[in-house]
Amino acid sequence: MEKRITTPLTEDKVKNLKAGDSVLITGTIYTARDAAHKRLVELLDKGEELPIDVKDAIIYYVGPTPAKPGMALGSAGPTTSYRMDPYSAKLLDRGLKGMIGKGLRGEEVVESIIKNKAVYFAAIGGAAALIGKSIDQAELVAYEDLGAEAIRKLEVVDLPVVVVIDSEGNNLYEIGQKQYLDSLK
Repeated sequence: MEKRITTPLTEDKVKNLKAGDSVLITGTIYTARDAAHKRLVELLDKGEELPIDVKDAIIYYVGPTPAKPGMALGSAGPTTSYRMDPYSAKLLDRGLKGMIGKGLRGEEVVESIIKNKAVYFAAIGGAAALIGKSIDQAELVAYEDLGAEAIRKLEVVDLPVVVVIDSEGNNLYEIGQKQYLDSLK
């Protein structure tokens, strides 16, 4: 089922998203990869403020390419998510509600998704140029020295994602594998 959501990603919106749902996201999201996540968690560990407000926010694990003429950003394909696993639970505890990436998540992250009533989306790997067309505006907001891995604030329209892990812990990767194996019987 295709659903449309507009940020901020509140708990009410999250609870209506189920593993397997196709979702089009419109609104503000942030980009960050592992180097930026490490810095964010170091700030939290020191009791300092973050450069972005993660409450009810979505972070997209992406290192976009430079913008082409007439575009806000270049190709924007997802990064493998497990690289953010050491940092995700602390950000979820601070109110982060959505993460976009690709691939499996560790058990600690899944437990934190359930505890914090959050959601993990997958963007389609290999569709980076198409995803880039959903980005209307991009503004560098923190860690410029990280280049492509700097934190950017994006304004997106109908960014296509799929719910992989919903707020109840249902995991599309496990559900899909089971359905496939059952079909072979």
